[in-house]
Amino acid sequence: MVNWIDGCVTRKPWGLPFLAEPEEVAGLRRVMRLHLRLWGLSAVSDAAETCVSELVANVIRHVGEGTPCTLTAEMRDTHLRIGLRDPDTRALPTLLSVGPDAEAGRGMALVDAVSEPWGVILGVDSKLVWCDLATRLGWPGGHVDDQRVAKGEACLTLYSGGVASGCGMGRTNAAFQQEAAIDLIASLLHWLLAHGYDPDEALDRAQTHFEAELSQAG
Repeated sequence: MVNWIDGCVTRKPWGLPFLAEPEEVAGLRRVMRLHLRLWGLSAVSDAAETCVSELVANVIRHVGEGTPCTLTAEMRDTHLRIGLRDPDTRALPTLLSVGPDAEAGRGMALVDAVSEPWGVILGVDSKLVWCDLATRLGWPGGHVDDQRVAKGEACLTLYSGGVASGCGMGRTNAAFQQEAAIDLIASLLHWLLAHGYDPDEALDRAQTHFEAELSQAG
């Protein structure tokens, strides 16, 4: 969930109960990707989905299929923390040294490779296995430090008559900036049409460039 306070994003912690079954993994990965997109953190989606897959697989393998679990996500300063809670306090994840061709034991090695760090919190009747992923956030309520984002913000500020965008502008101005961004896109499409270019082709090419850059960032 995303809320706006004074124009800044607060990424509220969330949890999703589920049963640890192999067929649940794809859906959990999609949910994580969607939430990270809403949080403006698509760049870490691949690493986050890897963690989700391996943490769930670890529960299935060492605790058992059908185990009731909860997938969680929250911000820890500028890091994204992904957690998986299950009711077994005895089966603790272990980082093993395995070869690239090993068929088992690679789960936590993959989590260890993409996170910084990971660990386990033991409760009275459950455990939480967590891993932290680095983001490019300058601060917890901000957006990623990216040249494309900065360029877009500069263009939008000029287009909207010098009204600053970003944090500290309030809920009303945040909504205004969103509408201004949409209007800017529409104006550029009119410009393309007036100069004999195909707006639909331009949109398709822009979308291709956008998705390619997202893929590279991830």
